[in-house]
Amino acid sequence: MQKLFDSEIKVMEIIWDNEPVSAKQISLIANDTIGWNKNTTYTIIKKLEAKGFVKREEPNFVCTSVFSRDEVQKNETKSLVDKLFGGSKKALFSALLEDEHLSKDEIKELRDLIEKR
Repeated sequence: MQKLFDSEIKVMEIIWDNEPVSAKQISLIANDTIGWNKNTTYTIIKKLEAKGFVKREEPNFVCTSVFSRDEVQKNETKSLVDKLFGGSKKALFSALLEDEHLSKDEIKELRDLIEKR
């Protein structure tokens, strides 16, 4: 799976939240939420289609995602861990906790997640 740019993730979020959704509707939502014009949004949709993240079908260029939000999040997280932490999830976790103030409930939730693994 290829890496997505921030602009592509923004369009994917619109698609995931509304799919199946027409390219026109995506451009209207992007205009309202991000301030993008139609041409910008259509260009990004075309890039997502070329990368294999989006399928467009007639009529009305209806778009659906090829990969789920969860699949993309896992891929992007792995890429981040590999790039910034040498593949070490422990190093990522330590960096996240270093400057973060967590409540007792949040700490318990994290422990529960770890124990379930």
